[in-house]
Amino acid sequence: MEYNTLQKKLILPEYGRNVHNMVQIAVNIKDRDQRNYAACLIIGVMASLTPQLRDTPDFKRKLWDHLHIMSDFKLDIDAPHPQPSHSELVERPQQVPYTQSHIRQKHYGKIIVEMLRETAKLQECEERDSLVLLLATQMKKSYVTWNRSEINNEQIAQDLCDISDGILKINPELIQNVEPAVARESYHRSPHDFSKRKKRPRR
Repeated sequence: MEYNTLQKKLILPEYGRNVHNMVQIAVNIKDRDQRNYAACLIIGVMASLTPQLRDTPDFKRKLWDHLHIMSDFKLDIDAPHPQPSHSELVERPQQVPYTQSHIRQKHYGKIIVEMLRETAKLQECEERDSLVLLLATQMKKSYVTWNRSEINNEQIAQDLCDISDGILKINPELIQNVEPAVARESYHRSPHDFSKRKKRPRR
């Protein structure tokens, strides 16, 4: 008895070893007409093994492409579709151009960092001071989200200054006017806490 682990590795395991053996037999057929006939029979067997793909577009073309792949592109037949090239299969996909942004204080988020840098471009006025206070408030909420320790207002003020390259400054005492309990409860409340609520009696 010959185990599958000792045999040649299958190129497309979803079709099974018998189909791969049929493909190899078709490759060794010398008569072209008989080789074309054998290829059509193999396509029929492959279609019966994958009925879930019948509704997909280009179903027949995929089967013929798989037939050429299983034959290691050695099956010389008159296929209804052009044979795929081996270079197309081994070609590596293009790298997705992800935006690489180096943020030192990642717990504040990219949007907050960009807003702070844009705010630093504004002229000094009351509106800019109000915007800085709002951003510091949001930084405090983000700090609560990622740090369960005590909120350090001086650290938030220092981070705000560092992100804006020393342009924006805020008094840490102003940040203390923000109540962190709301943020801590909204971000750290466990889903099981909601199940502990008392249910109203049915009338």
